[in-house]
Amino acid sequence: MNDFIVRGITKDGFIKAAAVQSTELVEEARRIHRTLPLATAALGRTLTAASLMGDELKEEDGSVTLQVRGDGPLGAITAVSDSEGNVRGYLQNPAVDLPLKTNGKLDVGGGVGQGVLTVIKDIGAKEPFSGKVELLSGEIAEDVAYYYYASEQIPTVCALGVLVDTDQHVKQAGGYIIQLMPGAPDGLVSILEARVQETPSMTTMMEQGMTAEEVLQYMLDGMRFEELYKHDVKYECKCSRQKVEQAVLSIGREELKRLYEEEETVKVTCQFCDKEYVFTKEEIGNMLLQTPEKP
Repeated sequence: MNDFIVRGITKDGFIKAAAVQSTELVEEARRIHRTLPLATAALGRTLTAASLMGDELKEEDGSVTLQVRGDGPLGAITAVSDSEGNVRGYLQNPAVDLPLKTNGKLDVGGGVGQGVLTVIKDIGAKEPFSGKVELLSGEIAEDVAYYYYASEQIPTVCALGVLVDTDQHVKQAGGYIIQLMPGAPDGLVSILEARVQETPSMTTMMEQGMTAEEVLQYMLDGMRFEELYKHDVKYECKCSRQKVEQAVLSIGREELKRLYEEEETVKVTCQFCDKEYVFTKEEIGNMLLQTPEKP
């Protein structure tokens, strides 16, 4: 089954919610970056959150970037989503592994460490909107919920999960974000938080055969949830030779000149999809001709 995202609202207008099944896109990220289980879980959770957040944008060409920068061994994690919830991402140290926590779970918080979550929303304005919060736990879901509360003043509950199989492939991945709308009763967020604590994890529910829609119906039981739309999402890199060439041009004339004089070919690897682009000496020379000399 293709990955998909579903979004809706309760009929009283007090709660909006979205859930995503992200198993295939997280597995694609694992395959590209050759991540070990801990890194798979950390990157997968971040990609899942980015998909949910990007899909909420109304601007067709908009994007959301999540940057998790902690002092743990995983290093920095980056995930980017377009306005359809399609994502791409990478992390600094994909081969990191740590002992399991006492409950048998992967220690994502230990791998991420203490640090900062930055959310950048590009909606086509002159300057993208950027918000930054300290990481609460490094487990990603709590940090995303805290970002919404502290930076956008939206009471939020968030759950993200990645279940890695014994052969290191991704068995299940998904998540949800549930938020209060303006005018919602004050006690409603406490009810939702209690329900999160009482319910199984996202991947446990998926393992039991529940779809993303059914997870939302379960979480919002008795609240008359109404589905607004549902569509497929995927891991999608947007690199191209033209974009990479522009990136090479941006390094400046002096560096281009050095490459032309010292290298027979220049190789550039995309961080998001690991695709390699090769530029010949002649092509670097043509780029050099396009770059004006400083007066």
